[in-house]
Parts: sequence; structure tokens; C-alpha cells
Amino acid sequence: MMRSLYSGVAGLKTHQTKMDVIGNNIANVNTTAFKSSSVTFADLMSQTTQAASGANATTGVGGVNARQIGLGVKSGAINVNITGQGSAQSTGNPFDIMITGSNFFVVSDGLSDYFTRDGSFYVDGVGNLCMTSTGYNVRGWGVDPATMEIKKDSVQSLRIMSAENLTYPPEATTLGTVSGILDKNDTDINSEDGKFLNFNLYDALGYDYTARFRLKSTGNDGEYSVELAKLLDATGTEVDISGLDDLFGGDTSVEDPAEVVFNSNSYLWNGTELRDINGNVLVDLSTIDFDAAEGTAEYDALMDAYETIADAYGFKADEFRNLYINDGATPPNKQKVEDLIKAIKSGATPNLADLDGNGIAGMDDGSGNTTFNFTADGRMFEGAVLKFDTDTGLFSSIAGNPKGEAKLLLSKIIPAGATGTSNFEDISLNWSGISMFNNNGTSTLTATYGDEDGLGTGRRLGDMIGVSIQRDGRIYASYDNGMTKLLGQIATASFANASGLEKHGDNLYQATMNSGSFDGIGVDVTASGGYMSTGVLEMSNVDLSAEFTEMITTQRGFQANSRIITVSDTLLEELTNLKR
Repeated sequence: MMRSLYSGVAGLKTHQTKMDVIGNNIANVNTTAFKSSSVTFADLMSQTTQAASGANATTGVGGVNARQIGLGVKSGAINVNITGQGSAQSTGNPFDIMITGSNFFVVSDGLSDYFTRDGSFYVDGVGNLCMTSTGYNVRGWGVDPATMEIKKDSVQSLRIMSAENLTYPPEATTLGTVSGILDKNDTDINSEDGKFLNFNLYDALGYDYTARFRLKSTGNDGEYSVELAKLLDATGTEVDISGLDDLFGGDTSVEDPAEVVFNSNSYLWNGTELRDINGNVLVDLSTIDFDAAEGTAEYDALMDAYETIADAYGFKADEFRNLYINDGATPPNKQKVEDLIKAIKSGATPNLADLDGNGIAGMDDGSGNTTFNFTADGRMFEGAVLKFDTDTGLFSSIAGNPKGEAKLLLSKIIPAGATGTSNFEDISLNWSGISMFNNNGTSTLTATYGDEDGLGTGRRLGDMIGVSIQRDGRIYASYDNGMTKLLGQIATASFANASGLEKHGDNLYQATMNSGSFDGIGVDVTASGGYMSTGVLEMSNVDLSAEFTEMITTQRGFQANSRIITVSDTLLEELTNLKR
């Protein structure tokens, strides 16, 4: 009777333990990433009243089984359903992460590493990715600054909001692409001013500029001149490029005859002076410094003089200065109008009648007032000659390069106040994608920065506008200049026996001798087929229907064991009642 009494007590204690586990499961039914536990029973021990005996072949008596009386029950094991995946709950928070698979996040309190399935994270005041509940740092791998790829060495705290990550540095444009159709019947292409093509670019400080190219027919079928007419900053202010040589492919000349007619109704020449019709001096070449340095008042006066003289002949200043006349030699020497203007100041009397063979009087023949009409044989420009195959209409070459590349040598531009260093990079423009097909007199040329793969575009300074976490745990920042940057990767831990982990509280686990150790490096979550999802959290894997069912059987088991004690007590009472 005493044995049954203590068996009942053991049963009560064991069922109480099971009820404790069930109660804890139900209490954590809404705990993030909680893993339910279950209890298995084992018999406690047995008292052997008679050992088993074997058969006796001599007497023919058979064997007898052992006689054992059980002495109760105990908890055999408490198992954690640690591999059971909890359901996903959407939160919309990009730093809430759920692991699908058997891996664990690695977090640290600064002294030890812990493991968790709770992916409720946030960014703290110094930019570290941390657990919301404990503030422990989330561990992962950093980025190798040399390769900008993940460096999978020892795990470290992930500082994703550092000062250097909040902005993306600017970069100068180095590549460009021209595409579209150049129609030979386009009136702009055949005009004096030519057709303009804008190309947007960035310097090394992230300032944006517009390079404005002028395309003009050379008079030869399928041949056009390309030159950089202007470079404008973001405010529309023109960057001075007039004093630079070889800015776009080197000096090039084209035979392009043009009638140059002096406007004698509004202007007149008198020696070195250009006057208006009333005799007012507009330009006195004797006072002009043709060697003035850019950025000085003398240089500005020189540019104004060129503009005024060109206006008297109905030309733009740069266009007029670069007109030339062949001197008749073999091969001919090209006499630029700019050089003729300089010769007037030096006292020379350029005899254009000898140069162009048309018998036209010189700029100043000594009579005081002289017109200056002549025929230019062509023009010189800083640029390149663009050619098409007239049979197919396809691109042929630019600056003699059949591959279509022409260099825009912007590195020659030194900003005011800089010590010999340019903020610009040379830009390789690819023209091979254009054609010369009939498009009803309309050209559709466009120029874009970057090549067809999106490289070399350049960019302005970018501010961080968002952070995203990929399925493999890689963390990327996006910036308002269109760039993205790899900030790091969340590492995970994998264990041979995850059920052997020891609960530490706060949804944390510690490694034990039976779980397997953490190597300090971690693994990529996708290595074992898992992945991470953002904006969701893993919920508890507690199954309430199963827990309530277990609660019923536990209650009945507890109730039955209590009856054992009650009945055993009644038997003892009957025993004591034998003597009255």
C-alpha cells in the first residue's frame, strides 16, 4: 500500500511538471519566435520481488519471468520544438526580419554571443542594428573597402548608419553615348549656326553641367563637323573654354566656302579702328592685348572686340575668328581671320586680294575707309569630323575612329583658384549608334551620360533615402542620386543539434556541449536553403488545439493519480481499523 501511495505522489508531481510546461507554452502563444516544449514520461524504477529463471532441461520445468512492481513515474525529457517554423506576421517595419529555415540570428551584449529567432530589430542612436527588446547588437560581416564585397571573417556588430554611409560620394562623368538619326535635309544642320546637341555631365564634386555641341554640314556629302560650342553650369552660366586648345579631338579644318560680307551700312574700318556709321570708335585694335590671360580685364576686352568685329560681318565670334583663306601655296597654308586681325594691330596690311584671288581690297589699303568682303575657303574648329557611309547611311567614323569613340578633354579645364587640378574627367563619347537615314528633315540625335551598360555616368552627392535587406541578409542603402551601396550582411548560426541549445530568457539561446559550438564566423542563411524576409516577424509555433488536448489528458492523469492516493489512504484507514 505504501508503494502505491508513493507512485501516486510521483504521478502527481510528474503531471504537475507537464502542466507547467503546457502553461508556459500557452502563456507564450503570442511571443515572437517562441518555440513550444513538450514532456515525455518515463517509469521511475521497479522493485524486483523475484528474478527471472530459465528453463530446466533435466526436470522439464519451464522458465519463470521476473516479478517487478513499478514505483512510479518521472519526467523522461522536456523537448523543444525548435525546428518548427512559426507563422509569419506582417509588421511593415523594414528592420523586422524572419528567418525561414533552421538558422539563428547572432547577437551580442558586448561580452558573449547569443542566438535568437526573434528578428525584431531597430537602429540605435549610433547607427548599430540592435534587438528591440534587449538592445543587443546584431552580428554580421562587414564590407571590404578595397573590393566593396562582403568579407566573411569574424562576425562584428553591424553599424549601418555610420557617417560615411549616410551619403554617397559624387563622381565625374567619364562615358557618354550619342544615338538617333542625323537627317542630311535638316535645316539646322545646314544652317550657319548648325544644330545643337546637349550632353549632361557631372564633375568630380557632383556639380552638373551641360556640354552643348554644334553639328554642321561641311558641304561634303555624309560629312559633318562636331565641336564643343559651350559648357554651361547648372545656373546656365557659361564656363570659359575659349582659351583651351585640343578640347575636343584637336584642331580640325573643313573646306566649307562661305561669303564674308562687311556690313558697310552700319560699320566702317579706319586703320586699326572699327567704327559705326557715325564715326564712333567701337574697337581700337591698337589697344587690344591679344596675349591676355584668361580671367583678366584685358582678356574680357579681347573677347568683346572679337564679338563686335564678328557682328560687323554677320557671324558669331568663334565662327568668324576660325574662318580661313588658303594662300595659294602647294600645299596651301590656312590663314585664319583671327591671325589677320592680329596683323592689323602690328601695322601690316593684309592683302586679301592676294590670298583669295578675287581681287577684293584689303581691310585697310591706306585710303582710310575700306570694306572687307571676301570668300572664306573653310573654317577651323576644335572638334572632330563625323562621317557616314553614304551608301548605307550608317556611321563610318569620328575623328578618324571607326569604332565611334571621340574624347572630350575636359580635364584641361582648371577651375578658378585651383592649383592645377581639374574637377572634370575626360569623357569618351561613343557616336557609333547614330545613322543618316531619311527622317523627313528631322534629326533625332540625343546624348546621354554613361555607356549602354550604365557605366561612367557620373553622379551628384547622394543622401540616403532607404535601407533594404535582401533574402541572404545583405543590407543595401539607396540614395537619392540613384546609387545603392552594400553596407554589410547579417550572419546566422547553424547547429548540429539545435534542440540542445539552452534558453537564456528574452528569446535568447546559448550554445551547450550537446548543441554544437559557434565558430565565431557564422554562415550565410541561404547556404542551407533558408532565407530572410523583411517586414514580417516569426510568431510562436505553439498549437493551442494540441495544448488544450494535452491539458485535458494531463488533468485526467493528475486526477487518476490523486485517486491512487485517496484509495491507498482508504486502505490504510481500513488497516488501522482492524484494531478497535
